[in-house]
Amino acid sequence: MDVQNLQNKFPQLITYLESNGYSQVYIARINRIIRLIIRKAKLKGWKSYTDVYLAYVATSKSPSYLRDRRTVIGAIEKFEIQGLYPNGCQSPLIPRTNSYDLLPPEFKSVIDNYRRSEKIKKDATVYTESHNASTFLWALYQKGMDTLDKITESAVLEIFFQNGSLCRSCSYKKNIAAVLKTCIPFFPQNSCERILTYLPGLRERRKNIQYLTAEEVSKLKAELKESKSTLVLRDKAIGLLALYTGLRSCDIAGLTMADIDWMGDLIHIRQQKTDIPLELPLTATVGNAIYDYLRLERPLSGDPEIFLSLRPPYARLRSGSVGSIAQKIMKAANIRTKASDRKGFHIFRHHLATTLLGNDVSQPVISRILGHTAPASLDAYLSADFPHLKECALSIECFPLRKEELL
Repeated sequence: MDVQNLQNKFPQLITYLESNGYSQVYIARINRIIRLIIRKAKLKGWKSYTDVYLAYVATSKSPSYLRDRRTVIGAIEKFEIQGLYPNGCQSPLIPRTNSYDLLPPEFKSVIDNYRRSEKIKKDATVYTESHNASTFLWALYQKGMDTLDKITESAVLEIFFQNGSLCRSCSYKKNIAAVLKTCIPFFPQNSCERILTYLPGLRERRKNIQYLTAEEVSKLKAELKESKSTLVLRDKAIGLLALYTGLRSCDIAGLTMADIDWMGDLIHIRQQKTDIPLELPLTATVGNAIYDYLRLERPLSGDPEIFLSLRPPYARLRSGSVGSIAQKIMKAANIRTKASDRKGFHIFRHHLATTLLGNDVSQPVISRILGHTAPASLDAYLSADFPHLKECALSIECFPLRKEELL
């Protein structure tokens, strides 16, 4: 952190923010913190922007307040050190420490061997399984165990049960088991096998998945196509894209101009979750909505992504922002108003899958449309395929009913 450099350059930052339409509140906050750094850095002994942030941590426990300070100080840091102006994206200021970094050598080697050995599973799966195993081993290390041989059954069970109640999920246990099974060849004396026997037998819980009703779908379509709707054109286009294609939020956020084949009425993307190409039809409803947004509302920008933020500096949307748009659409359509209601765009994806299943489209075709890499990924949608589930119902004609129960 060069305080003199910051003092010389910060008027350029303020000028940039003012000329690019940033709010006066945000500009005042940036200005105030810069002047605080210039005034107190030497007195407080601050050597880095991390020191500045930690000074706020010492005086407040409010997550939202600290998140705001982290964002602002991070923007100042990038400007002073790298000469980069804010772009609406927050970059980490303080390196995050995860469970793996805190593990003793032998526990780390378990995670390392697993990561090196897994060549088939998706990166996201490897990350989740290794992360769960790291937190499991870290919890054991905190109990005084720094090698596999020292791990006891009682210590393992304490991680899964607290005060007699289950506090860990079945998927957490499965992820740990996957890591230990992979590492069996790397550790002699049956260390991994022994720990596997300590893992409790848990039954996987199945929840009823919320789905869009016919009435809700009707209201959504009406709101997304209504010219007098309170929704902006961008949000309408995103909503129709999600409803008719089932694209994931991350793929909608990453959709570029080059992904749209207007002449061929096709959408070509490489899925961000699986890195596998996907081709989908571009219907007139979706295509017209995207075209209206591009022609009438999208700000001038050199970014290749189609959907941009509504306020300066007009950066590309992030997946989280797309998720909040789903809630905005449902609020405008006056559906799913309860706090417990499912409101993300994944319910649109679920609707597409169940609609196709209900119309006798074969499961392999549906899997290709949704971009699934494994047929089993479709299993979660089968529970809402009511037309075909009714065919599996058993007749109750052979069970006599009392007369009053028929009334």
